[in-house]
Amino acid sequence: MIVAVVYYRSGYELEAYPTDKEWDIRLLIERSRAIKCPSVQYHLAGTKKVQQSLAQPNVLKKFLKDETSVARVQEIFTGLYTLDFDEDGEKAVEMGINKPNKFVLKPQREGGGNNIYNEDIRTWLSSMRDSPERKAWILMDRIYPPLQQNYLIRAVEEPSLKDNFDLSEVVTELGVYGVIIGDSSNIILNEQVGHILRTKSSSEDEGGIVAGIGALDSPYLIS
Repeated sequence: MIVAVVYYRSGYELEAYPTDKEWDIRLLIERSRAIKCPSVQYHLAGTKKVQQSLAQPNVLKKFLKDETSVARVQEIFTGLYTLDFDEDGEKAVEMGINKPNKFVLKPQREGGGNNIYNEDIRTWLSSMRDSPERKAWILMDRIYPPLQQNYLIRAVEEPSLKDNFDLSEVVTELGVYGVIIGDSSNIILNEQVGHILRTKSSSEDEGGIVAGIGALDSPYLIS
């Protein structure tokens, strides 16, 4: 049987590779000619540590040769800070301890429910200050989106009209889908192909839809 496309519905967590057998399978796939979605390179590009590294001065220039493109990409970066055991890492630890409400602590994991917020940041950084585990996390400027009034329609344990149609203050997050097909020397296809808008209560830190905290939304598009 010939496999043309491999789509990773799972495999983003370390728990998906409990033995060498799973790692051998991943290596076999990566060495194959099948289209990987994502390939290991794009998988790593989506991790928080790589994103933090890309945000450092002059790093983007290694991948984008056009100065205008570099400037446009850098404009959309928020503050991303290493927690390595160096001068920059120690500075980031101090920032997080002194002003925890301004930041989010993020690990190298996919999905919601893994980040640390508010006073928990101070507690975590203080307790893990001398632990090598801190290097697996990054500190990021917290983004406070504009507040809006809207209705969140969600599944609840005991459904009622009031529970399902509750007017409240909400915030939204827009995600843009893209498709890229190519290799190190040739890009065959690179297009924007859609979007997703997720809305949650402004009082919630995490916004998982499957967890019942957030909800799918639709933007009001203006041409």
